[in-house]
This record gives sequence, structure tokens and C-alpha cells, in this order.
Amino acid sequence: MLDKAKISDTLNIVRELSKKRKFDQSVDLVLNLIDINPKKQEDAVDIFVILPIHRKKTVRICALIDKNLIEKAKIFDRVIIKEDLQKLAKKEIKEISKLYNFFVAQITMMPAVASAFGKILGPLGKMPSPKIGCVITPESDLEDLKRRLQKIIRIRTRNEPIIKASVGVESMKDEELIENISAIYSGLIGALPQEERNIKNIGLKLTMGPSVKIGSKKEDVIKELDQKNLKKKKMKDTGLEKKKSEKETKKPKKDKTSGKKEETKK
Repeated sequence: MLDKAKISDTLNIVRELSKKRKFDQSVDLVLNLIDINPKKQEDAVDIFVILPIHRKKTVRICALIDKNLIEKAKIFDRVIIKEDLQKLAKKEIKEISKLYNFFVAQITMMPAVASAFGKILGPLGKMPSPKIGCVITPESDLEDLKRRLQKIIRIRTRNEPIIKASVGVESMKDEELIENISAIYSGLIGALPQEERNIKNIGLKLTMGPSVKIGSKKEDVIKELDQKNLKKKKMKDTGLEKKKSEKETKKPKKDKTSGKKEETKK
């Protein structure tokens, strides 16, 4: 089980060691896994978690529907009807896929959506999922769906045994962030073949800050960061020295014909 006091201490360290930015940085959860191979179907993780606290992030939703749902679907950020879907170029579809977090599709539209969007939305994990109610009918409560999607996050492994998830922003209270962290942790434990034994360690970080393992002491984190910075400096200095040395060894080639030309002129 997660120790909430340790999470709170780690959040304090993360905030102290991260420079203040002009934007509200994301608080990211990093879970390193062990004894699993994400490339194997039986080890892969792909779940949806409903967070108890809104992450204060804008969740953009695109609806792909027939004309009979236009009015109800206007609550979403963008509505694309069947006729317009067929006119979209591949480049436009790629741009749309990046702009929206979730895609909602009317059940009668799914074949057309799979044909037009499948190859692009599939790898991104954004195909309309019936698991979270994103495949809809005229009877679906779209207002409720929109509210729920604001708090839903997808947790999945890709090619490496690591999971990264945004749990909120730095302006949120520790208690709120801890609730979201606990929800993701509980959901993940239930999806892992060996539950907690598959979790190697857990870290927290801000968008532009260093990752800090939960339970770490501040002095140990600072020492580790100093060592990393020193290593980077040495690598940079070595690179500069190498470039300088290469520059000095390269002598400009003399034009062998210049002397002959001068003699010819005389």
C-alpha cells in the first residue's frame, strides 16, 4: 500500500527542487515496473481509471456522429458528421487526432470511423471505446458522458515497463494529488499479473523538474542531482575540448597552383 505521508513529503521535495515557471506545471506520476514484458499480451496493461479529483486540465472531446445527433452533440468541442468525415484528407485527420483527448462515435458510425480514423487513432489509444461509454446511441446521456470524461485517464504500457500519468497540476493541494495518485495505483495493481510485486519504484515530478522517488530523503536527492549535473558538465567540457582539438589540427590547405601562376605572370 502507498504511504500517504511519504507521498506528501515527496511532493514537497519535488516542489522545492523545481524552478518556478510561468505556467501551472503538470504533476506526473512515474511507475517503473519489474518482471513483466509489455510486448507480451498477457503482461500488457491497458486500463481506464476514473480520478476522484479533476486534474484542472482541459479535456477536449470530438464527436463523430450522424445528423440525428447534431443538437445533442453540440456540448462537445467539435462535431463531425458522416458526410464531412468522408471528405477529410489524411493530413487533416492527423491534425484532428492531436487536438482532442477523446473521440466519441455514434454506433452507426463505427465502420466509417474505423476506416477513416482507425490507423491514426488506434496507435494513439484514442479510438472510441465502449468501455468508457464513448460509443453512443441517440438515447445516450451525453452531458453525463462529458462530465465523466473530464476525470478519466488511460493507463497503459507501450514498449517499455514504465507507466507515466499526469495526476494534476502543481497548484492543486497535496490531498487532491494524493487521492488521484492512490486511484491510479489501485487501478494499476489490479491490472498487473503479480500486483504490487510488479512495481519496482514510484516517482513524482513536475513538467520541467527532476523525478523524485517516493520515500527518498531530500539530501539524497540533492546529492544525486549534483552528481548528474557534474557528469553532464564533464561531458560538455569533454565535447568542447574535443571540438577545439579537432579545429586546431585542421590546417587550411595551401593552393599548390598559386605559386606556379605567379611565376607564369613574371
